[in-house]
Amino acid sequence: MSSTLRSPLRSRLRPSLSSLRRSLRRSLSTVVGTAANSPLHSPLTDAAPSSLRSESTESSDSSQMKRAVAAAIPEKRAALQSLRRDHAAVPLDTLTVGSVLGGMRGARALFWGGTTLSPEQGIRFHGLSIEQCQAQLPGPEILGEGAGESSPGESADALSPSPQFLPESMLWLLMTGRPPSPAEALSVTRLLNERIESQGGALPPEVSRAMRALPRDLHPMTQLSVGLSVLQRNSQFARAYEQGKLGKADYWAPTYEDAITLIANLPLLAGEVYSTVQAQATGTTPQPLGQWRADRDWSYNLCSLLGYTADSANIRGLTAEQQRDFVALMRLYTGIHADHEGGNVSAHTTHLVGSALADPFLAYAAGANGLAGPLHGLAAQEVVRFLESLQRQLGGEKVTDSLLSDQLWALLRAGQVIPGYGHAVLRRADPRFTAMLRFAQARPAEFGADPHVQLMVRLSRVAPAVLREHGRCNNPHPNVDAASGILFHHYGVRELLFFTVIFACSRALGPLAQLVWDRAYGLPIERPKSVDLGQLMKLARG
Repeated sequence: MSSTLRSPLRSRLRPSLSSLRRSLRRSLSTVVGTAANSPLHSPLTDAAPSSLRSESTESSDSSQMKRAVAAAIPEKRAALQSLRRDHAAVPLDTLTVGSVLGGMRGARALFWGGTTLSPEQGIRFHGLSIEQCQAQLPGPEILGEGAGESSPGESADALSPSPQFLPESMLWLLMTGRPPSPAEALSVTRLLNERIESQGGALPPEVSRAMRALPRDLHPMTQLSVGLSVLQRNSQFARAYEQGKLGKADYWAPTYEDAITLIANLPLLAGEVYSTVQAQATGTTPQPLGQWRADRDWSYNLCSLLGYTADSANIRGLTAEQQRDFVALMRLYTGIHADHEGGNVSAHTTHLVGSALADPFLAYAAGANGLAGPLHGLAAQEVVRFLESLQRQLGGEKVTDSLLSDQLWALLRAGQVIPGYGHAVLRRADPRFTAMLRFAQARPAEFGADPHVQLMVRLSRVAPAVLREHGRCNNPHPNVDAASGILFHHYGVRELLFFTVIFACSRALGPLAQLVWDRAYGLPIERPKSVDLGQLMKLARG
C-alpha cells in the first residue's frame, strides 16, 4: 500500500497515543472487577468505584459519539429536506417486469447512508475503501497492543498484512460519517463496556433464563434471535414512545441508546449460544467458556466468551500466538463485515421493520433471522463443506493448478457450482476477500500446513479463469465467503452453523447505525406497491 494511503490521520495523532494508553489503562484497570458472580461469568476482583459506575449511560468520556451524531444531524436534515423539496420528481431508475420478478436486483430504490457498493471498486464506508479504513481507523495500538500488523507508512506487498482497525472505530465511522481520533475510538470501547457494567457484567437475568430454557439442538441463529428479542424488554425507545414522551425529531436519541446496548451485549449473547453449541456437541451441561472483562475491547471479549483466549477455557488449546491471531482475525472479520450497502436481506429487513418504528432489538432480531437464510448468511459454511469435499476428491495427490482446474471443470459439467465465487453486485474480487487472504498469506508458519487453507488460496488463483471460460458467471472472482469460514475453521470453530452468529455480531453495526439516522431524518414507513400476475401481464402487453 502506498504511503499516501498509510494514515496521515494516525501519524498526526501518534504523539498522543502513549498518554491515551496510560489513561485507558488507569480508567479501565479500576473497573476490572465488575463481572457478576453469575453461572456464566467468573467474578473478577476489585469492585469498580462509584465514579465509574454512574447510573447515567452518558459519562463525560463515553458520550462523545452521541454528541458527534447530534452535531451532524442539523446539516444532514437540511440536505434531505432540500432534496425532498426541490428534487423529489427526479427519476433514479427504470423499473421493469424483470426487476419485479428478479428480486429488484440492481434497482436503485433504497436510501442508505453508511456504505456504497460499486461493481468495480467494492464496498466503501462513508467513501473509504477497506484499505483506507485499515490505514486511517484507530486499531489495537491505542489499547497498547503495538501498532497493528504493520507500521503506518510502511510499504505492504502481497504477503504483508495490513494494519488492523477496531470494530469500535468502524462503528464511530458509520455513526458519525468520519474516522475517529484515537481518543474517540477509545470512548466507544468504554461506552460499550459501561453498558455491560450497568448490567453487572453479564446478560440481564431474564435473557439468560430464556436462552437456557431453549432446546440445546436449536439452530444457533434461533437462539441468538430469542436473546435479541428478550433484550427488548429494556428498550428505551419502546418505553419512551409508549409513554408519549418523544417528539418525532427526538426519536433518534433513544434509538441510539438501544443500538449501543444491543451491540454491547452481542459478545455475551454469542458466548451463551456457543456454550450451548459446545454442550450439545459433547453431551455435557452448558458451561461458561470465558469471561467478559471491562479492561478489554469488544472483539477480545467476544473471543474470550467463545473460549479462544488465555483467560478463557481455551477449548482448542491454542498457543499464545494463535490466541493473538484469533483475536486479530475476529477484529478483521467483524470490522469489514459491519455493513454492505442497504439492499442485502439483513440490512434491508432491519430497515424495513425499523421503519414501522419497531425498536432496534425487534428490528435487528428480524434482520438476524434474514441473515440465517442459506442465500445470505450461510455461504461461508457452504464453502467450508466444499473445500473439505474437494480435498477428499483430490485425495493424496499433490495439488497442482492443472489438477485443480480439471476437477473444477468436472464439477461444472456435472451441474454443480463453486461456492464463494460470484456476487450479486461485484464484478471484481471482493476487497473483503483480499483482506482475509492477506491475513492468511502473512502467516505462512500457521497456515502453510493446513491443506484446506492452502486449497482456498490455490482456488482463488485457478477458479476465476475456469469460471470465465465456462461463461455462465457474471463475476468469476472470489467473494469474502471464499476465505472467511475456512480461517475460523482452522482455529477450531468447527460448528459451521455458528459462523452466522459471528456474522450477526458484525453486521449489527451498519444497520443499527442506519436505523439511528432513519429516525434522525424522520423517514416514513416503507410501503411499496405490489402487483399480481394479471397486472404484470397486462402492463407487459401494453
